[in-house]
Amino acid sequence: TAAGSWAARRPQSNAAYAERYRAAVARIAEAEKRLAPGKAGLAEAAARYLFKLMAIKDEYEVARLYTDGSFARQLAATFEGDLKLEYQMAPPILGRRDPATGAPAKSSFGPWLTPAMRVLARLKGLRGTPLDLFGRTHERRMERQLLADYEARLSEIERGLTPEKHGVALALLSLPEKIRGFGHVKARHVEAARAEEATLMERWRAPAAAPLAAE
Repeated sequence: TAAGSWAARRPQSNAAYAERYRAAVARIAEAEKRLAPGKAGLAEAAARYLFKLMAIKDEYEVARLYTDGSFARQLAATFEGDLKLEYQMAPPILGRRDPATGAPAKSSFGPWLTPAMRVLARLKGLRGTPLDLFGRTHERRMERQLLADYEARLSEIERGLTPEKHGVALALLSLPEKIRGFGHVKARHVEAARAEEATLMERWRAPAAAPLAAE
């Protein structure tokens, strides 16, 4: 199924989180089949974009990706000789800003960051707990709100779907495709997506929504 294929792409933090994903996609698939017979695409969109919003690449995941061995193998295959690593990052907890643009400013970190990231990767169990300092940043709060809003949209579509509203529903569920990047870049895309969502929701909630062709 669409849900199964996307769930297999990346393991979730626990079985309950995975079941939350599977159940949501199954419900929208059932609603599409029952309320908009002959239409297709909602279940696939939900599987793709709910996955995107649930599988966030946060600081713990970035640390894992840098230290699980794949990054070191890629470096060894690309470069020869002794290498000196220098990481260019803009950790939100530092809060540094470019004085000219106001955007988060990157800082340089030396090779000492690699063992620090190994420790951070092992601390992924703190994710979502009161001890998760990264969870308090604006970006993490924004990501949690995006997920909550998307799940609310799924529930509303499950209840109110009609063949005529199918195109609007598909456009709504596909909006996360337009949210890309990290930090201030992601925030800018979120703002644009929310403006488009507001327009689509007006169409969705209109007494008789005009059909919207899927792009």
